[in-house]
Amino acid sequence: MESLLVIGKFTAKVSSVLNRDTRQFGKKHMFDENNETCWNSDQGSPQYVLIEFTQPVRVCEISIHFQGGFVGKECILQGGEIDELIRFFPEDSSTLQNFHVASTIPYKVYKIIFENSTDFYGRITIYSLKLLGQYV
Repeated sequence: MESLLVIGKFTAKVSSVLNRDTRQFGKKHMFDENNETCWNSDQGSPQYVLIEFTQPVRVCEISIHFQGGFVGKECILQGGEIDELIRFFPEDSSTLQNFHVASTIPYKVYKIIFENSTDFYGRITIYSLKLLGQYV
């Protein structure tokens, strides 16, 4: 398995950014390998991260590092427009968490939906997001 989030091979969209401050809390910080930076959503549920690849990929694992207190409690990984691949339930902690994806179908678009958050206001904070798998 390899990290699929290689610069130039995907684009990302997010549901919101805290105070619209993309410089400090923008989506790019989930992928920069810097533990000092993060994506921070604004308040409200649900929140999401949408990843679109330049070619179909098969995702086998999600690796995600939340900020404790701002964790997605109930999460869904979708492939394509509506195919639900996995529901997962991260712990409320500031540690790297990994979730296995059993699907064998490749998609160009993946969407991680955070249906609700451990934060009262529905905010999500992610320091690192990796999708592991293989190009098809």
